[in-house]
Amino acid sequence: MLHHFKRLVFKICCNFLTTHPLYLNNTGSYRPNFFINKKVFMMYKKQLLVVVFLAASIFFIQCSKSFEESANKDSSVANSENGPEGTGLINSGKQIFRYDTYGDEEFWSGLLHIDKAIAGAENGGFGPGVSPNTALAVGLKVDVNALPPDVIAGILSGEVDLDDPATTITLLQLNSVVGVKGNFDAKGSLQSIGITCASCHSTVDNSFAPGIGKRLDGWPNRDLDVGTIVSLTDNAQPIADMLHVDEATLRKVLGLWGPGKYAAVLFMDGKAFRPDGQVAANLIPAAFGLKGIRRTTYTGWGDISYWNAFVANLEMHGKGRFLDPRLNNADKYPIAVENGFYNVTNTPDLITSKLPALRAYQHSIEAPKPPAGSFDNAAAHRGKAIFVTKAKCDGCHRLPLYSDNVLHTAAEIGIDDFEAMRSPTGKYRTTPLGGLFTRAKGGFYHDGRYATLLDVVNHYNDHNSLNLSANEKDDLVEFLKSL
Repeated sequence: MLHHFKRLVFKICCNFLTTHPLYLNNTGSYRPNFFINKKVFMMYKKQLLVVVFLAASIFFIQCSKSFEESANKDSSVANSENGPEGTGLINSGKQIFRYDTYGDEEFWSGLLHIDKAIAGAENGGFGPGVSPNTALAVGLKVDVNALPPDVIAGILSGEVDLDDPATTITLLQLNSVVGVKGNFDAKGSLQSIGITCASCHSTVDNSFAPGIGKRLDGWPNRDLDVGTIVSLTDNAQPIADMLHVDEATLRKVLGLWGPGKYAAVLFMDGKAFRPDGQVAANLIPAAFGLKGIRRTTYTGWGDISYWNAFVANLEMHGKGRFLDPRLNNADKYPIAVENGFYNVTNTPDLITSKLPALRAYQHSIEAPKPPAGSFDNAAAHRGKAIFVTKAKCDGCHRLPLYSDNVLHTAAEIGIDDFEAMRSPTGKYRTTPLGGLFTRAKGGFYHDGRYATLLDVVNHYNDHNSLNLSANEKDDLVEFLKSL
């Protein structure tokens, strides 16, 4: 039917253009003819209305068809995660999230020799090695559920030496170090290590001891000192060369990141510092509560699968395929252009086929609820009313996602645009607020510039001239703590 509509409109339009007195003069050329018989004009006016009506009908049908296709696609994706096959997809994604290195051992061991730094000289590596206590001190976590009873008993009794790098190797053999996977030969010697998504986006509940407990997937590891861990390498020169700095400068910058921060875009644009002189590193974000969120990074680079591919290929240095022409901009992303990060191809591709399952698992992780007694219920109830009325917070943090899926300029938010302008969007996304209590360590906003939730409230009170009283601010903070 749509095909017949198109043919009819085409025929009428051709007839209109070749006979209409407004366009066809006596010479056959298309020039305005202002001497029009009124009756003829009315006839063509009706004909024109038919053309407009049919064109509008086709436009509506096409738009409806596109919307239906988009809805079906979204529904298909939702069904793949929530339908009968969804459980298997989610379970597969869970294994990928926790244990898959995407072949990044070539970078972390082959180039940086982090495995040798962990082992230490007495275990076939170099230096003093990394003991469990040292690993815990730099934010690495241990999954207590992966520890056999004899190891647990040995830790409790003190027979297991947590100051011995050999114990770290044992923990790696047990696959219990969250986000770090060891590969061993037949004799049990550590051959290489790789990192997984869980290294940054999981922690533990400390139920056994600080840093040792049950996994909390999706929680940002705000204790993880990535810079210090990378600094363990005895071969930092390749990274320094990539960034066009000397090795001493590189190690200084890595040391300035601090716990819970990472500078992903540094390896695209080479900007290690903000204009104010502060180190340009951002807080590790949460990977929970993302279902329905279209842009999963602070500055809206892309959806969850895009960012998973970005990180797996360009940050973890796994072996996959990645294409983003936006990075092929030498003025904005000189490091990316020099290294071909805008078009990465590896054979075999160890990443791309795993993205749907990884997405399904991450979308299955709901934002955690705050611990009982961690906020004042009555105050939180009053704070919610302020949130949606006087404070106008729900203008951007709309329920139920507590996000509007909209990108905002720095001026709208009332902050500088440094980080926004490093992204292709030039803007900031609205961060969902679920599970805020898990992100309290290290501060709030992308770079932790606001130490407390009250600091955030004060910022918006001033920026938007809200005139909140001290009690209203306190109630609003309690509501945020309840999310």
